[in-house]
Parts: sequence; structure tokens; C-alpha cells
Amino acid sequence: MFQVFVLLLIAICFTVMGELLLKAGMNQVGEFNASFDAVWRTFTEWRVILGFGLIFGGSLFWLAVISRVDFSFAYPLLALSYVVSMIPARFFLNETITLNRIIGASIIVIGVIVITWGQNQS
Repeated sequence: MFQVFVLLLIAICFTVMGELLLKAGMNQVGEFNASFDAVWRTFTEWRVILGFGLIFGGSLFWLAVISRVDFSFAYPLLALSYVVSMIPARFFLNETITLNRIIGASIIVIGVIVITWGQNQS
């Protein structure tokens, strides 16, 4: 089970880093829409390209996770990405972390504990 959690953590970290790069890239590009100019600016922005690459890398680790455990066990654990994303969002994107977000993240952590409780016994 330890290996599953390591793979999951790597998948989450790659995905969160990728999403942060997508956000940073879109901060440079501006609002996305279906115009040719907006699509071109978006998909030629290096942060967007690298972000998609990291998200793809995270999905490879995710494949390793779901090949080892039940999907109904693994998928809710991805909610930890919301918790993990708060720290870099604060420090790299200068976003405000409100009390409501901290409470929500705490609820997610409690949910993950409940889902994984006794998993090694079954």
C-alpha cells in the first residue's frame, strides 16, 4: 500500500505543478476563447505547453495507481490535489488562502483518512 501512496503523491504533484503552469501561462495570455488568435497565443505559451506535459506525466503515475487498487478507493484520494495545490497557489500565484478554503481542505483530509482507514486489513 505504501507504493500506491507514493505513486499517488507523485501523480498529484506532477498534476498540480502542471495546473499551476497552466494558470501562470494563462495569466500571461489573457482570457481564453475560441478565436484563432487566443488559441494560438495559448498553445504557443511555454508554460501552457510544459503544464500539459506535466499533467500527462502525472497521468502516467495515475495509471500505475489504478492498476494496483480499486478505482473506487483511488479516485477519492485525488481530492488531496486540492489540499496540495493551496501551498504553491499561495506562494507562486500570490493567491489568498481564506479560512473557508482551509476548513474545506481539512474536510478533504478527514475524508481521505476515513477512506483509507483499515485499508491494509482488507
